[in-house]
Amino acid sequence: MSERPSWDRYFFEIARVVASRSTCLRRRVGALLVLDKRILATGYNGAPAGLAHCADTGCLREKRQVPAGERHELCRGLHAEQNAIIQAAVHGVAIEGASLYCTHFPCVVCAKMLINAKIRQVHVAEPYPDALSRELLDEAGVALHFDR
Repeated sequence: MSERPSWDRYFFEIARVVASRSTCLRRRVGALLVLDKRILATGYNGAPAGLAHCADTGCLREKRQVPAGERHELCRGLHAEQNAIIQAAVHGVAIEGASLYCTHFPCVVCAKMLINAKIRQVHVAEPYPDALSRELLDEAGVALHFDR
């Protein structure tokens, strides 16, 4: 019998599966909101519901040669963290005090949303070039955990 994964490993593996639904051409990101070892909501990065995906229209950021971590508004898609928060809101799921498990470190826009949604912990597997995001999460007292 194989070794049973830790809770962190379990949630990271699920986040990776969620990321496989992404339609982003640059980076596939998956996110979970978890409270008391229960998954509250998931999200992956992609265009808003009902709109054409970047996989179909091409990547606006690539066309304009926008570097990672800059000009987040120049994208058709929502980030995985944003979609997880939105899914919780749409379905009336309270997320205050939850932990985020995400395949990538949140950008500054997502960090601000997580802070206001009262997410208390952020677990990340991959880095992302956004120093202000880290600064704001630290200032807000959000505990950061990095998968090794």
